[in-house]
Amino acid sequence: MKAINPANGELIKEYRRHTPDDVFSIIKKVDHAFLQWRKTSFNDRARLMTKAAEVLRKNSNEYARLMSLEMGKTIKESRAEIDKCAWVCDYYAENAERFLADKIVETDASKSFICFEPLGVALAVMPWNFPFWQVFRFAAPGLMAGNVGLLKHASNVPGCALAIEEIFKEAEFPEDVFRSLLILSSEVETVIRNPLVKAVTLTGSEPAGRSVASIAGDEIKKTVLELGGSDPFIVLDDADLDFCADTAVQARMINTGQSCIAAKRFIVVESRLQEFEQRVTQRMQSLKIGDPLDEKTQVGPLARNDLVDDLDEQIKKSVQMGAKLLIGGKRVQGPGAYFEPTVLSNVKKGIPVYQEETFGPVLAIIPVKDEQEAVDTANDSEFGLGGSLWSQDVLKAEKLARKIETGAVFINGMVKSDPRLPFGGIKKSGYGRELSDYGIREFVNIKSVWIA
Repeated sequence: MKAINPANGELIKEYRRHTPDDVFSIIKKVDHAFLQWRKTSFNDRARLMTKAAEVLRKNSNEYARLMSLEMGKTIKESRAEIDKCAWVCDYYAENAERFLADKIVETDASKSFICFEPLGVALAVMPWNFPFWQVFRFAAPGLMAGNVGLLKHASNVPGCALAIEEIFKEAEFPEDVFRSLLILSSEVETVIRNPLVKAVTLTGSEPAGRSVASIAGDEIKKTVLELGGSDPFIVLDDADLDFCADTAVQARMINTGQSCIAAKRFIVVESRLQEFEQRVTQRMQSLKIGDPLDEKTQVGPLARNDLVDDLDEQIKKSVQMGAKLLIGGKRVQGPGAYFEPTVLSNVKKGIPVYQEETFGPVLAIIPVKDEQEAVDTANDSEFGLGGSLWSQDVLKAEKLARKIETGAVFINGMVKSDPRLPFGGIKKSGYGRELSDYGIREFVNIKSVWIA
């Protein structure tokens, strides 16, 4: 298993894959660890989870550099991701006991209540784009609930996978409470079908979600899926365009555009279309492309060369079908998986960048007549992860937000994940929720107890 630097195509390190025997042994060890871990108190779990946050902060620069080398994230974004992981550890250390406290319910019994008990071994199948954050937003609530974790990370970030396992060891969690499996995607089915594995969470593509959900469904095992997104960014006629344009570029260019909750479809009422195009084009042109380890770099490489090929094909087809190319539109010459920041306008239904998720630095502008068409266009998608709406009339915006078919809507702000809010989508963006009190209850047995 090889880690390749997408900034220059060079080999970072080669890792030995786990054999089927290794995998079987690790699963047994993790399940054995559960027998004791489930008995630990919330205080003990919180003490260790707080230590994990301390380890993350202490080694922030080391982990950030590893992340940037393996998948190309700019070093500033990598450090911010490590800080966020520490935050989610602290958040669940402080709140898990309250979230999972027994709930008294008045019935015809002398006493009846609901309790929340861990399920056991939970498998996380995670992507490369946020290689630490995606894992910790599963691991922090999962371990605090009394579950144990198995991680099958993306094959291009094996160093990150092993580093996360070491974080829990350094924080003095019991041995085998959290383990990483260095295996291929084709080997995941065997892990899911292992009777010791009780639940699966996946963040990734729609095809990957279909596959995992199908296998887990056949085994009657709980799943949570966070899949793709094509988030609308709706600009109404009374939007503050300077602030809106600044945020538009930031929201599109998170992780060089490789984010499920990055804004992707910029739906703009015609009265503000020209002004919006001018502002975002100017801002996108000023972004600095370069080495992700350089503090001044704003746009790093895509994570792999095949992703550049996919994006290039989407843009070429979109222009052939009538989209107007304002800037960019091609790969950067030279080593590395770089693609120019791109703005497309006159994007309409049927064009690839309207219909499909785009994973890279391309901003697609869709003109609409009015706010009703804006909402209809936002909902005209197979995806339903997040969305944002821009208007100075907050009461009107709130009413419109209730009509948008997504798991989250941000008014006059960039869509982001936050430990305090449930995160997840509808339609082909998946099901279930991560984070907040909703997320920690996904992988527990919600048990009713009735006493005569």
